[in-house]
Amino acid sequence: MKKISLALTAFILAASVAGCGYSTRSLAYSKATRIFIKPFENKVDLNISSDLSDKNPYRLYRPGMEVKVTNAVINRFMVDGYLKVVSDEDQADLILTGALINYDKQPLRYDQRSENVEEYRANIIVNISLEDVVNAKTAWTENGFVGFQEYALTGPKAKSEDTAINEAVEDLADRIVERTVEDW
Repeated sequence: MKKISLALTAFILAASVAGCGYSTRSLAYSKATRIFIKPFENKVDLNISSDLSDKNPYRLYRPGMEVKVTNAVINRFMVDGYLKVVSDEDQADLILTGALINYDKQPLRYDQRSENVEEYRANIIVNISLEDVVNAKTAWTENGFVGFQEYALTGPKAKSEDTAINEAVEDLADRIVERTVEDW
């Protein structure tokens, strides 16, 4: 009986040591430790004659939004800490390139008479790509990558459009870092 118990204990111990491992870190860029974030370009198309409809009756432009996006992405990478943000492209293992292509706000909820919008969704839309300098290839490219925030104009959850835009930029930065670091 003692031998069976000893054998069973040894088996359980061996199985637990040789068992599957789990990590919350990505192994996609295991050799990459430094990232350079190029300043996002502003490529918002303000050509009024194209692509307007009842759903999208006008184009929106917020000066300096590409700077906000760049700063938010850099700050989010620094908070995450998995990759070190470097200020020189020559020191980087990875290079993130992005372009702001659109900002829009979509009506989500109307009042009872369906005349006035009570709630919107602010969308910040970018094209991004990650270059793996170590392996001399493009790791991934995402077109139409979106960060968003919903906001009400009235009521207890009301907030300004500027506040919603700042939160949408933070959401976008979070999603970009997740896409980069957690590329399972």
